[in-house]
Amino acid sequence: MSEGAASVKIMTLTLRRAEARRIALAAQGFARPRPATVGTRQITAALHRMRILQIDSVNVFARSHYMPLFARLGAYDTALLDRLAFSRRPTWVESWAHVASLVAVDDWPLLQFRRDALRAKYGADAWAQANQSLLQWLREELAERGPLRPAEIDHDARSGSRGAWWGWDDVKNGLERLWLFGEVAIAGRRGFERRYALASDVLPASALATTVPRAEAIAELTRRAAVAYGVATAADLADYWRIRDRPAVLAAVRDLVDAGELIPVEVEGWQTGGRPAKAWLHRDAARPRRVDAAAILTPFDPVVWFRDRAERLFAFDYRIEIYTPAPQRRFGYYSLPVLVGDDIVGRLDLKADRASSALRVQSAWWEPGAPPDASERTAEQLLMAARWQGLDRVTVARWGDAADAIAGALAAERHEHPDGRAN
Repeated sequence: MSEGAASVKIMTLTLRRAEARRIALAAQGFARPRPATVGTRQITAALHRMRILQIDSVNVFARSHYMPLFARLGAYDTALLDRLAFSRRPTWVESWAHVASLVAVDDWPLLQFRRDALRAKYGADAWAQANQSLLQWLREELAERGPLRPAEIDHDARSGSRGAWWGWDDVKNGLERLWLFGEVAIAGRRGFERRYALASDVLPASALATTVPRAEAIAELTRRAAVAYGVATAADLADYWRIRDRPAVLAAVRDLVDAGELIPVEVEGWQTGGRPAKAWLHRDAARPRRVDAAAILTPFDPVVWFRDRAERLFAFDYRIEIYTPAPQRRFGYYSLPVLVGDDIVGRLDLKADRASSALRVQSAWWEPGAPPDASERTAEQLLMAARWQGLDRVTVARWGDAADAIAGALAAERHEHPDGRAN
């Protein structure tokens, strides 16, 4: 065989499921001890490991974008994140990434292909065609007056027909579209209400002037997802940034394999159509022999936000039930996964009852195989969560097979579940 015809076969490694779990958790920062003190430097380092924070409006216990940092760093001052993300000149900015999310300002150009696609979808539809004058008026208002909340904008449309998106009026609808297109950026929030501004008033000129071709952007985002996940399938990598173009992701994976940055692996139990699923390990991924974490996760933490991956890694069948009628809920309104060691061992439905300064555990459940110390370690996380939220005590309802054990570990007061649920 001639040298030109020779080929090198890339060997496929085999990982046990527990090893894959530890790799994935280490990539997300859970193999590190929590710092003694948390400042901007620690928050920024954690953000750069994740690359993204998903934003969600549910606030039963805590806003979702605050929780991944709490899970990794422990109790911290959320005002530090607010200064990074919700100031007039943020270093982390809201963008449509893994849905509405915070991303580094420097990463803004990588998502321009998505803003272009959203403009193609929503920039010329029936609503946009009928409201071109309103969109132009909004641009002019923001240019003249600077950052504004929708409530600060007075226009005839506010008393006119309701918009088609989520019941918002036309002004809110228009602002949201301009944000999706990248003409507008978020210059902070009051409570959870966005303050909109022209992108040039929020972002540095370098971020706005940089152009990244679509294929290059998808390749870089795929690479970053591979680093953030440690070990992943193509579906995992695509979901991290919600990239729907599977061929582009696979092309990026092939290039990363050719460059030696990704290593093909098979993971025990990861199947597709009855065959081992194709997966890849990042060459720089840590492969710890042990991960001894303990944390309460949000449903929108990268560890569990892709439900198929959560099931493959942890055998964790996870759905939140906020839209499920109360009598049909299995685990509670907004159950949060509990991580102990290197596995998800249970789920808690939490509510911050600020009027009575209590963290209410509305239900508590174990996953099969929860370790003997799960109650004590979960209790420690609940006490820390209560302190973080400025609550004086933890009370536990009687719903769920873990409720009694966790209440015992806390020596906690019991309360009645608001729906009358109990074991």
